[in-house]
Amino acid sequence: MSFGEVIHVDRPAGDRSRVVIVEDDPLIGSSLGRALTADGYEVTVVTCVADGIAALDSQPPDLVLLDLGLPDGDGTTVATHAVRHHPAVPVIVLTARDSEVDMVLGLESGAVDYVVKPFRLAELKARIASHIRWRDGLTGAEPNRTHAVVDVGELHVDRSARRAVYAGTELALRPREFDLLARLAVDAGTVVTREQLIDDVWDEHWWGSTKTLDVHVHALRKKLGESTGAPCRITTVRGVGYRLDRAPGTDR
Repeated sequence: MSFGEVIHVDRPAGDRSRVVIVEDDPLIGSSLGRALTADGYEVTVVTCVADGIAALDSQPPDLVLLDLGLPDGDGTTVATHAVRHHPAVPVIVLTARDSEVDMVLGLESGAVDYVVKPFRLAELKARIASHIRWRDGLTGAEPNRTHAVVDVGELHVDRSARRAVYAGTELALRPREFDLLARLAVDAGTVVTREQLIDDVWDEHWWGSTKTLDVHVHALRKKLGESTGAPCRITTVRGVGYRLDRAPGTDR
């Protein structure tokens, strides 16, 4: 397999979820392609950053599996491009880099999940299915009308329009970030457990690390204009979960 080669793996006829695999190891790429095709996915395998971006732009898929160590650059470039131009497409990082720093960098670049090689195929398939269910839900069921619009101090969250405005400025949130903020806003002033947030924002059958929750909370704090060590709107209740307050440093 030459670098930059695009391989389209045939799929059964009918409407199937599309997955782009960006992986320069031919054995991993072809094996994953066959396994996912057998499960009914339409799979495109590419081997470099440039072709990963091209695959995203030509026909945005339902999900991307992304290696970080690619021959023409770092895979986080693909994740960042997805966030900017295709924010509804979830990206799962699939890499041998297993340090917490690498995990945080991968998630902060735009990935929604981080899977370390070697991995269990059954677990990866479960994560893929979970993220695609979430993506389908972005345009699926209507939000609970009881909480379609929530105001928490200077924060205004409109779940129907998927817009969040803070102090008169609309926040540029990734889809998962919006879902997390909206979930906290519904129960503002009340601690929402980590388990409940994972169930409601990710999936009740979530297989992944809960570190992704912490990274998304960190991103939300930055977008709310909060700095490390300063009073926060989103309060960490250690060992329990998170609480969204009406003003920084309060419990109201």
